[in-house]
Amino acid sequence: MNAHASTHSVGMMAKVLKVSRSGYYAWRRRTESLRRGKDKELVGRISEIQKKVRYRYGSPRMTAELRRAGVHVGHNRVARLMRTEGLSARMRVKFRVTTKSGHSHRPAANLLKREFTVVRSNSVWVSDITYIATAEGWMYLCVILDLCGRSVVGWSLSKSLGTDLIIRAFGMAILRRRPDRGLLFHSDRGVQYASYEFRRALRGHGFIQSMSRKGDCWDNACAESFFKTLKTELIGRTIYQSRSAARTAIFEYIEVFYNRQRLHSHLGYRTPMEYEAWIEEKSG
Repeated sequence: MNAHASTHSVGMMAKVLKVSRSGYYAWRRRTESLRRGKDKELVGRISEIQKKVRYRYGSPRMTAELRRAGVHVGHNRVARLMRTEGLSARMRVKFRVTTKSGHSHRPAANLLKREFTVVRSNSVWVSDITYIATAEGWMYLCVILDLCGRSVVGWSLSKSLGTDLIIRAFGMAILRRRPDRGLLFHSDRGVQYASYEFRRALRGHGFIQSMSRKGDCWDNACAESFFKTLKTELIGRTIYQSRSAARTAIFEYIEVFYNRQRLHSHLGYRTPMEYEAWIEEKSG
């Protein structure tokens, strides 16, 4: 009866099926009450997750997180509840461009060629730089990501946009991963990546350098995407009160949340650490 209520009168259907109208309405009230109760419970679960991840999840990632917890729910229902209950993710904001490619250093060839799907850890790293606003002045963040699992393997923050910013991030990545010779390191054409000091560091480890084509941000899309995610999920329009506060927030986001807790759509809604462990297990 409920399925045909929009095309046939309840009274006529009740008469044909030999049931009471009052019984039908009582059933519908119970059904609607049960659904409202389940929606209320689901909203509570969504709210708990959003508080835990600091309102960084949209409906697809929230649906995946709920299913991982054993809650069998459809994406449309999650999206509706997040929208109506004000539990949506932070809005995305624009961020500043840091690439300074007007230098005399010869750029490396684009060897990556947008081959962003990598099946082995520590075979391709990508890197980029962005600005972080604080009340004490700008800070600059350099990250290095392993393209296989999208994990941040190295990062550094500095008041200066010099080559040391990249060298420190690179040093962290080397200490953590100890990659073999032949690793492909891709970046934009920024002067820091093209500098003699950084190229000497790459050669010292037997790495191969690759650079995006001039003015083509899509050639380094994975690193660009990380910063868009960072700006959306962590920073938004925040201006940190101090450089120390910015450093603490960035550390928590990268080391606690992004690498170990955040579900990545490209990785089948696994965390970067989970995905890398899965890849290692598959390869034996």
